[in-house]
Amino acid sequence: MDPRPPRPLSATVQAAGVELQNPRLLSDRIAVGRAVWRDLVIGFAAQLSELDLGFTQLAALYAVSGSEMLTVADLAERIGRSPSATSRVASGLVARGLLTRSEEVADRRQRTLSMTSDGAAVLAAIDKARADQFMAVVRQLPFEERALVAMAVAALADRALTRRGGLRRTTR
Repeated sequence: MDPRPPRPLSATVQAAGVELQNPRLLSDRIAVGRAVWRDLVIGFAAQLSELDLGFTQLAALYAVSGSEMLTVADLAERIGRSPSATSRVASGLVARGLLTRSEEVADRRQRTLSMTSDGAAVLAAIDKARADQFMAVVRQLPFEERALVAMAVAALADRALTRRGGLRRTTR
């Protein structure tokens, strides 16, 4: 427990608490975070460039990491690409040692993709860099507001994410 007496929340944070009941105002607040998002994306793009990875390749790695094994057709559906384009992406990732391609036991015509330890290490490095970048912003907040961010992240993890780490789909 922090021994310091709590400081009052900033006027912006207090106003946001009142606005939370209105989804439109919450959406506006999220849009204000564009500068943070912009810097995260720029850092992300720079890191992908350093790793010589494209966004589609990264999407493929994340999709494969979230499952035990995927066929190229399954992966194509998940990342919104054609099977032939996805096969080329997968081949490049296999050639780099980030994925493996294996014959499926039940249907030898099918090939399944799985993550290698090198692929998992690349994703871990990307995740850590984005978390570090986000935390650099959060550390600048007063203690009480950092606690609010921690509670919001916990709420999202608890309520908005599936057990496999994907976002829950809402029905309209």
